[in-house]
Amino acid sequence: MQTAIPTGTILQNRYRVLSILGQGGFGRTYLAEDQGRFNELCALKELLPPQDNAYALEKSKELFQREAQILYQIQHPQIPQFRATFEQDQRFFLMQDYVEGKTYRALLDERKTQGYVFSEAEVIQILQQVLPVLSYIHGKGIIHRDIAPDNIMLRQSDRLPVLIDFGVVKELATRIQSPDTVRQSTTVGKLGYAPTEQMQTGRAYPNSDLYALAVTAVVLLTGREPQELFDETTMTWRWQRLVTVSPAFAMVLNRMLSYRTTDRYQSAQDVLQAIQSPPNVTPVPQTSPPIATQPQPQQQPPSSMGTVAVGRRNIDSTITPTNVTRSDPSIPTRGSLWDDPWAVGAIGTGLVLLTGLGSWTLVRALMNPSTPTPTPTQTIVASPSPTITPSLRPSPTPSPSTQPVNYQQRLNLAAGENAAKNGTLRSNETLSFVIPGQQGETLSAALASEGVLLSVLAPNQDPVDNRASRVSRWDGELPFTGDYTIELKTVKGIPKTDYKLDVSLKAPPTPTPSTPSPSPTPTPSVTPTVQTEQVSFPAGQTGTSIAGQTTPAIIRRYLVNAQKGQTLSVQLNSGAATLVIRYPNGKLVEDSSGVVNWQAQLSRSGDYQIDVIASQDTDYQLEVNVR
Repeated sequence: MQTAIPTGTILQNRYRVLSILGQGGFGRTYLAEDQGRFNELCALKELLPPQDNAYALEKSKELFQREAQILYQIQHPQIPQFRATFEQDQRFFLMQDYVEGKTYRALLDERKTQGYVFSEAEVIQILQQVLPVLSYIHGKGIIHRDIAPDNIMLRQSDRLPVLIDFGVVKELATRIQSPDTVRQSTTVGKLGYAPTEQMQTGRAYPNSDLYALAVTAVVLLTGREPQELFDETTMTWRWQRLVTVSPAFAMVLNRMLSYRTTDRYQSAQDVLQAIQSPPNVTPVPQTSPPIATQPQPQQQPPSSMGTVAVGRRNIDSTITPTNVTRSDPSIPTRGSLWDDPWAVGAIGTGLVLLTGLGSWTLVRALMNPSTPTPTPTQTIVASPSPTITPSLRPSPTPSPSTQPVNYQQRLNLAAGENAAKNGTLRSNETLSFVIPGQQGETLSAALASEGVLLSVLAPNQDPVDNRASRVSRWDGELPFTGDYTIELKTVKGIPKTDYKLDVSLKAPPTPTPSTPSPSPTPTPSVTPTVQTEQVSFPAGQTGTSIAGQTTPAIIRRYLVNAQKGQTLSVQLNSGAATLVIRYPNGKLVEDSSGVVNWQAQLSRSGDYQIDVIASQDTDYQLEVNVR
């Protein structure tokens, strides 16, 4: 993989790279300023094609331009505007508008730390604001393919959700890397969010996006990840046990989460209409969510009978004369029932018949007391029971038809060795590789297939840490000596898939002083003094240039007051010195020690500390900007 572009680099004599916003296996996203548009902020997405494949590089140009034409068609205020594409030094770039705000993943994590999640009203509002965007892109034949809380951002300026990170770049990279298996290898989408048809075959439909949007909704409602909400045994979603929502909204979400594409809503507009005008009959999906997830047309008669009995309370009441008169004004009304001689006669005749029938029944019962009457009643009651019970229960029974199977294999790796394992794994199988490890050694495990996830278990059979459960890659230092287990299982919804596992074991690093201080220990008598100075900017300006002198015995500390959300950039233009950046609470900012330039969007407000540290007497010039 090519190295990241250094901060301050100017691409195409126009785009100045400010920082890295994100990075994955298929590309990077940079924050840059467009010097051709008055330094307007923009997002540069870089595709990383394999550099050792001439075919891939040539194919990249063709596919990259084709996908750029697709993005160019999108003109929606809730989608970052596509601006340009360009190639430089065999790197391929997409330029889009920069969206300032927070992803719903970040918002959910913030709420969970405070003990609450998103409410039903908030999630409904999100869906009502996102569904028209999906309807727009689906109308142009474009599928997002990667709907998830990470890819929906709440824009700070107008508080509207914005769709970011279409699956185009990942799909493009997959096509380039596997040109002979394009049809089957393009599995774009996040595990747990993308539906089965998308993960297995790479084919995606408009309601594939609706499925992922529903997963996003239940994650926001429950605060749990899809792996905790989906039952792999019955292939059903179990989210309603964790949160209470209205039955009508639950029915909408469950239909969006249907396993089969034909059982889901067919368009975003259909979902929007269902949310805005929920159906009157709601008890059925609430009492049996698995049936709502996997509808069964053959069970329609019993379901509809139950619905009539519960939902339509006014059916029997329509027999009364009041309701008949109200529903049909053309029928003449009567002052009283006793004013009608025909009605009086009919009532009298009925009373005579009932009296005679009652007397006959009483005499018959006294003369023949041994004749039991419960027998016909019992046959009547028992007859519907066996016909209804089997018709309601066949759907969940066939799914767990195969018994779980566990395979185990021991890998005796020595420090410095690695191993590669590949094969085929089914949904009912668990494959475990047992590796003896010593405390302090570094174990690395990585899967090349997206259809399988791994867990790394310590000798006590618990995950090694909070990063070691159901992931595609793990590496870390072993906490103690014993047998470690790498456990492989398929992703939910995938019945069978190939896997390739790479494992390596490294010896513990040689003991070195753990103190991060660059100061040499033989001279403890020299304790640098800190000279602090508050930075002020000239009126109307957001930056300033500072010139000074320092020595190894002096740390020049500059305090810069900045607000959360602003961008702070610091650059040492000259001098034999380095910079150290600290948060307002004095804690060291990540990856900011020993740098000569640094820039980031601030996560908190206060006085940031900029230390100038020199290894020899030197003059220096420092440039500080806050935007």
